[in-house]
Amino acid sequence: MMILAGLLPDFQLQSDDGDSMTRVAITAALGAGAFAVLSALVWPILVRALLLVPALVLGLVVFFLNGAVLLFALKLIPENRGEASPETAVVVAAVMSAVASATGGALAVRDDDAYRRRLYRLAARRRRKSDEADSCPPTPGTVFLQLDGVGHEVLRRVARDDVMPTVGSWLRDGTHRLTPWRTDWSSQTGASQLGILHGSNHDVPAFRWYEKDTGEIQVSNRPTSAAELQRRAVEHTGDGGLLTVDGASRGNLFSGGAEQVALVLSVAARRGKENRSRAGYFAYFCDPANAVRTALSFFAEVGREIGQSTHARLRKRRPRVARGGLYPFIRAFATVVERDVVVAAVIGDMLAGRSAVYADLVAYDEVAHHSGPFSRDAEKVLERLDRSLALLSKVAEHAPRPYRIVVLSDHGQSPGETFRSRYGLTLQDLVRAGCGLPVPRRARRTRSGAEARSAVRAALHRPVEEGEQAAHRGKRSEPVVLASGNLGLVSFPDVPHRMSKEELDTRHPALLATLANHPGIGFLLVRSEEHGGVVLGAQGVEVPVAELADGRGPLADFGPGAADAVRRTHSFPHTADIMVNSMYDPIDGEVLAFEEQIGSHGGLGGAQGRPFLLSPLALSEPVEDGGALVGAEQIHRVLRRWLREGHGPQVPLAADPIPLENSLRQDPEAASFAVAPQEPQDKSA
Repeated sequence: MMILAGLLPDFQLQSDDGDSMTRVAITAALGAGAFAVLSALVWPILVRALLLVPALVLGLVVFFLNGAVLLFALKLIPENRGEASPETAVVVAAVMSAVASATGGALAVRDDDAYRRRLYRLAARRRRKSDEADSCPPTPGTVFLQLDGVGHEVLRRVARDDVMPTVGSWLRDGTHRLTPWRTDWSSQTGASQLGILHGSNHDVPAFRWYEKDTGEIQVSNRPTSAAELQRRAVEHTGDGGLLTVDGASRGNLFSGGAEQVALVLSVAARRGKENRSRAGYFAYFCDPANAVRTALSFFAEVGREIGQSTHARLRKRRPRVARGGLYPFIRAFATVVERDVVVAAVIGDMLAGRSAVYADLVAYDEVAHHSGPFSRDAEKVLERLDRSLALLSKVAEHAPRPYRIVVLSDHGQSPGETFRSRYGLTLQDLVRAGCGLPVPRRARRTRSGAEARSAVRAALHRPVEEGEQAAHRGKRSEPVVLASGNLGLVSFPDVPHRMSKEELDTRHPALLATLANHPGIGFLLVRSEEHGGVVLGAQGVEVPVAELADGRGPLADFGPGAADAVRRTHSFPHTADIMVNSMYDPIDGEVLAFEEQIGSHGGLGGAQGRPFLLSPLALSEPVEDGGALVGAEQIHRVLRRWLREGHGPQVPLAADPIPLENSLRQDPEAASFAVAPQEPQDKSA
């Protein structure tokens, strides 16, 4: 405060006649003390009063509120020795909060003893405040951290190269095991996380798809769609989800049945006081130091993205997509705001002793979409995520119960240029040409399905892609073409049922041949009146779904499990009239995204379908005898088993003498679970 008073002409800490240095120091101490007390007492009330303000707007309002608190603190100094103009007060308050945050953080993080003592005091204080502290069970809790979009090979490489030293030490020390798993055909967060948290991703053919029975486009990262998908999954399984009892869901698309939710999209569409999806923002911003630190980091990240994109453009790096407009702010939101809020919420859950926590960190996925999954930009993000893992690992040492930290991903990302940049037209243009419809002279850019955009829109109370929805409603005679990474879906809304190959050939004789023979297309899936379903490839190749085999025919390059994944999707009620998977180069591992992304996921081909599961050795093997982990629904069953091993909240519905892993191999669909009769430990968050 004394330094700022000397630098800023509109800020003073002395009388008009001047004071001694000692007197100025006493005045500064009084002002700083009053500001600290008001921040501790008044700030939470101010933030709670702004619950209806969109979260991103709150981040800007924070500065002005902080300045108002400082002005009031200066008024409390005797003899009116403290004075500042309103705009100067905003600057002074921001600098004070930033300095306090930086010095406090340095003391806490750099000095291990001070850091441990601070966490211990915080944990002890929380236990004293809890009415149920005495009944907190000594059994271990479990934290599931989802690193969105990080593939198995990417994690192995960054752990080996010490880009992520925490993960590397876990693997080198032998405390954790790393297991790859295979996604379903729809290798994206909507399908994977729904299966992981709720045990079913049945009838989720892609990130976005058209449903003929309702005339609606479902988009996984739209709040209303996420709520509907969660409802269907609960109805399909008859179970609330992985986190039904004493669980917390943070930063996810779906709640998993948790009572404690923050930044969860499936509840963001609700209105009223019962909607706590954004509670994490306000709990975090209640500390003005948090707000200022995150805001400064936010704008630093915006500058970093502008610098990196400019450098890539000047170096004419290929492949490359446009990174202007609002993207720098969307990236900063994903890599700074959401990360900080989610990590803080998980720390609170651990210190509150909750049994199971599932949190999603989307930072890497957002950057990799635009910079590439193996880029230096993406590696920098992984470095910062590793620091978050190290912090949570430290917090676990001071929690009221032991915690097992499981790290996993929902999918990977496959590199490659976009379909539009290679061929000068979009998938929609190609479909229109095959239907004999006019094609625009210049290819239009497609929408990106990056998960962070949904979180930004939810924070701003804005709908997701409503314009696209309305556009398709008014053109029912034209095909609806949607993209999910390198997976495309073509539907004809004026036909109420899923069209067959025979019907498509009659209506548009050139369409299927145009798509199947295009060099950027790998294969098509369509219904067949003769065979039930067929996969089409170039040069007239046609294989019935029942005869599909890995390593042969149109699926020859797409790796193990591709045939089963295609067969499963073919059985979904809302599978599109034509499912289009882009080509895949098995040598370079590249696909062609139908969206504007140079790191993509959503279909078959390459690293996008090979995520990871990093688990402590204290937990049983995910699969025995070196078997393969296939599909998000199997991951759900593994996580259920691990909760059960730790005497967690989920237990089998009835006693079964057959070991759980053996029963899953015999009849995976028969594994049903119910909620143990335990009460949540903390209902106040």
